[in-house]
Amino acid sequence: MASGYTVGKHVRGAPAALLCCALLLVGGCSDGSDDPAGPVKPQPANPLVQGPVTGGGGEDCCVISFGPLEVDLREQGYTPGTPFYAGLSIDEAEIGLIESEFFISGDAVSYVATDQLGNDGFWTVQAAESEPYVVRMVVVRPAAAADFNGTVVVEWFNVSGGLDAAPDWLQLHTELRREGYAWVGVSAQFAGIEGGGPFGLPLKAVDGERYASLSHPGDSFSYDIFAQAAQAVRRPLGVDPLDGLRVERMIAVGQSQSAGRLTTFYNAVHPLVDVFDAFLIHSRGDGGAPLSQEPQAALPAPEPTFIRTDLPEAVIGLQTETDIFLLNSVAMRQPDADNYRLWEVAGAAHSDVYTTIKGPVDVGDDPSVADVISNKDARPPFIQCDLPVNDGPGHWVAKAAIHALDAWIRTGEAAPAAPWLTLDEAQQAFALDNLGNVRGGIRTPYVDAPVAVLSGEGQPPASVFCGLFGTTELFGDATLDMLYPTPDSYISAIDTATDAAVGAGFLRPADADLIKQRARVSNISALEGGLAFPLQSKALAF
Repeated sequence: MASGYTVGKHVRGAPAALLCCALLLVGGCSDGSDDPAGPVKPQPANPLVQGPVTGGGGEDCCVISFGPLEVDLREQGYTPGTPFYAGLSIDEAEIGLIESEFFISGDAVSYVATDQLGNDGFWTVQAAESEPYVVRMVVVRPAAAADFNGTVVVEWFNVSGGLDAAPDWLQLHTELRREGYAWVGVSAQFAGIEGGGPFGLPLKAVDGERYASLSHPGDSFSYDIFAQAAQAVRRPLGVDPLDGLRVERMIAVGQSQSAGRLTTFYNAVHPLVDVFDAFLIHSRGDGGAPLSQEPQAALPAPEPTFIRTDLPEAVIGLQTETDIFLLNSVAMRQPDADNYRLWEVAGAAHSDVYTTIKGPVDVGDDPSVADVISNKDARPPFIQCDLPVNDGPGHWVAKAAIHALDAWIRTGEAAPAAPWLTLDEAQQAFALDNLGNVRGGIRTPYVDAPVAVLSGEGQPPASVFCGLFGTTELFGDATLDMLYPTPDSYISAIDTATDAAVGAGFLRPADADLIKQRARVSNISALEGGLAFPLQSKALAF
C-alpha cells in the first residue's frame, strides 16, 4: 500500500507506471489477470499466509466462565482443534464444502484524514503508522472445483459479543452453497483475538494452544488487515487459501458493528486499494466506525454517515426494522444512486431466530425452516428474552441481496430499487397495518400472508441484546380463521405473496419453493406455541 496515496471526490489515481513503482514496495503489481484493463489504483500488500492450521485443543481449551455460569464449549458442540467462531453447527464436509483456517501476518497501516470527514462520505485519507500483526481467516469453499462460481464473499467477523461471529455466513450460507460461492471470515479486530466484549470468548481464551501466535495491534489497523486478508485470497503469493480456484469477483460483507466498519472502509480505504467489487453493508446504525482510535489519534465518523456515491463499486445497504429507530439508521437514509441501493425489510429484526437457532443447522433443503416459531430463548444459555424473539424474513432477503450484488458485478444491471419502510407523520414510529405489521419496505409472505406480528422492536428496553432480536406475536385461532378460512386460502395467499417477492427480486426462487412447500403441509392454527429446533452447535451462534 503506497504511503501517502490519497483520493478525493473526483478523479482518483496517478499514472499506472508510478503506481506500479510504488507497489513494488508492498507486494508487486497485478498482471491484470482478473481485470483485463489493468489496475487503476494500488493493491493491498500481500501478507504471509500459513496453513491450513491444525492442532490445538489442549488441556486449557474450551471451558469459559461467565461470572457464576461456567460453560464447556464442547457441550455446546464445539470440536477442539477446529476453527472457532460463531458459525454453522453442521459438518461442512457432509454438504460438499471444505473448511480451512489460515494465519496471515505482515505489517498493517492505520489511516489519518487529510481533510474533515464529512457526512457525505467523500473522505480523503492517507496511510499513517505501521504495526506488525498476526491474525487468522477461515475459508469455506466448494469441495469440487467445478462447483465454484468465481465469487468470494469476504465477511468482517462481528466482535460485539466478545468473540468472532459470522452472522452473514449464518444468514447466507444456503444460497452461497447452492450457487457455488466461496466464503472467507476475517478476524480483523482486536476483541475477537485478544479479548473484550460481554461474553469474553476471544480466540486466545478459547484455545490458547492453537491461537497463541496471534497478535493484533489494535482496531486502527483493522481496515488494512481486512484488505490484506482479501488480497491473500484474490491474488495469492505462496500459500493459496482457495487451493487454485480462480477468483473473478469479490464481495465484502459485514453485519451490525461490522457494517459500521465496512461503511468507513468503503468511504475511506476502498478508494485506495483494488480488491473488492461490491459491498453488502448489513444492519448498520447512523454512522460509521472510527477511522482511527486510541492509542492512535481518535478520528470518529460523523453522525450520520452516508455512503459516498462517486465510486463504481456497488453497495447494498440492507436494513431491518430494529435499525431504523433503535440504531437511528433513519438519519442515514439516502436516495438510491448509480452505485447504491437501500433495502429496508418489513418484519425483520437486527438478529433473529434463524441466525441463532435455525440457521446453524439449516442445510437448505428443509421446508420447515419457513415455519414462524415462538421462542424466548434467543441463544441459550447466553441470551434469554422476556418475549418471543423475531422469526421474520431477514435471511431470505439477505440471500437475494448477495445474488443481486453478484449479478450487478457480472452484468452491470443494478439491483432492484426498494421502497422504504413507512413511518408515521411525525417520522418517529412505524406506520402499521390493521394486523400490527409495518407498512412499506421490502415485502415477503411473512408480512403479506402473515401468521404473526413480526417486529424489529418490542423487547423490554432494559435488555441490551434482546432489544436487537425484536419480537414475534403469533396470531390466535380467531385471527387465523378470519384471514384464512380454508387451507387453500392460506396456500393461495402464500403463493401470491411469494411470487410477488420473487418477481421483485427480493426472494430467491429456491427459497420460494421451500416456503410454498411448507404452506402445503402446515396447519397454521397449530403454530401457536412454536416448534422445537435442536441446538446441535459445532460453534456458538450469537
